[in-house]
Amino acid sequence: MISQAKLLEPTRYFDDRGWFMEIYSEEWFGANGIHDHFHQDHHSYFKSVGTIRGIHFQMPPFAQAKLVRCVRGSILNVAVDLRRGSPAFARPVVVELSDDDPAQFYIPIGFGHGFMTLEPDTEVLYKISNKYSREFENGIRWDDPTLAIEWPLTVDPIISRQDWDLPTLAEFESPFVYGEEARGARVMVEGIQ
Repeated sequence: MISQAKLLEPTRYFDDRGWFMEIYSEEWFGANGIHDHFHQDHHSYFKSVGTIRGIHFQMPPFAQAKLVRCVRGSILNVAVDLRRGSPAFARPVVVELSDDDPAQFYIPIGFGHGFMTLEPDTEVLYKISNKYSREFENGIRWDDPTLAIEWPLTVDPIISRQDWDLPTLAEFESPFVYGEEARGARVMVEGIQ
């Protein structure tokens, strides 16, 4: 089980018609240390620049790994290590994803996820490794001072009421523990059977 967020770069094959790329295969992901079974695909559309989602995650037994890619426009994508005892605890990993670059961002179980739209009419696809559970969804505030994420805001942020009401990291007791990722993955798989 991979223990960090990871940027994956699919290869594009160009010809006179355009291009083709393989964005997922068990073999390619396995060679990169990713062995999650993806359970659902989600597709989101955002009409405005400065829309922020997150920092979201699901609690065990419905914890999720995610694979995120931007298929239209661009986003600033953020993963935050929430595993107690991790040397990278509360340290954001920030990457830009866009429709110009085929890169995908893998976010393992135990990490929170958020992003901000950098262009209007942005679309984001993401795979998740466990089904959605409203009862087990949770998050950390996008503007948490401990995380100190540098959102490149040029306009007032557009944020859901739910995201404004999320706790700060100091108010949150993480259920994720560094070194217990494999156990979390078994719980996750048991949760979808």
